[in-house]
Amino acid sequence: MRAPRVFVDQPLAPGELELPAQASAHLVQVLRLRAGDPLVVFDGGGRDYPAELLRAARGAARVRIDAPGPSEAAPPLALHLGLGISKGERMDFALQKAVELGVTQLTPLLTARTVVRLAGERLERRTHHWRGLIIAACEQSGRRRLPVLDPATELDAWLRQPHPQPLLLDPCGAGPLTAIPTPRGAVTLLVGPEGGLNQGERAAAAAAGFVGVRLGPRILRTETAPLAALAVLQALWGDLGG
Repeated sequence: MRAPRVFVDQPLAPGELELPAQASAHLVQVLRLRAGDPLVVFDGGGRDYPAELLRAARGAARVRIDAPGPSEAAPPLALHLGLGISKGERMDFALQKAVELGVTQLTPLLTARTVVRLAGERLERRTHHWRGLIIAACEQSGRRRLPVLDPATELDAWLRQPHPQPLLLDPCGAGPLTAIPTPRGAVTLLVGPEGGLNQGERAAAAAAGFVGVRLGPRILRTETAPLAALAVLQALWGDLGG
């Protein structure tokens, strides 16, 4: 059985460490680990650290950290996903599975058809929630580097930023995703929220250099479309075949 993995939001080194309260609670109250049990800790920097639980108490756990394992290799294809913010569970599902599929950067986008309106404290809470989902997906999938989670951004401002090989997932796109030129190490993928991008937003994306691409004959939901596209990109040019 694989040892549990837990993220620690601070630089790690061999030695003893008192784990933060949230990590301690997860290990002791959720996973039911006891003193002497093995685990793996990581700080998102690219390495796993084998460890042993020395003390297990509610909200307080201490571990002994051993020498780190090998560094996670850089991905052959860096994938930046710009995703229109959708309702609750749909957005959560898309972000979680995108991490499992190897996305390297995530930008939640505010668009004309974004139903969920976020600002101030509500946006701060949602961003914290999304980061927690990303961390949990890394713990589960074995990723040793955390993807970058950008602040939620208005679509027009995001389109003004530079993007390598920008693609717009569009059922009316000129060609299939599989026909794009071989990426040179990085791809930016733009996917709209429920209902997709409106005509003006698609025109703005095209003016910013985004190429519209299709994913077969079916219309996919906002939480399905980016995952199907990421899987295609990873299978053709990324690490799914490795």
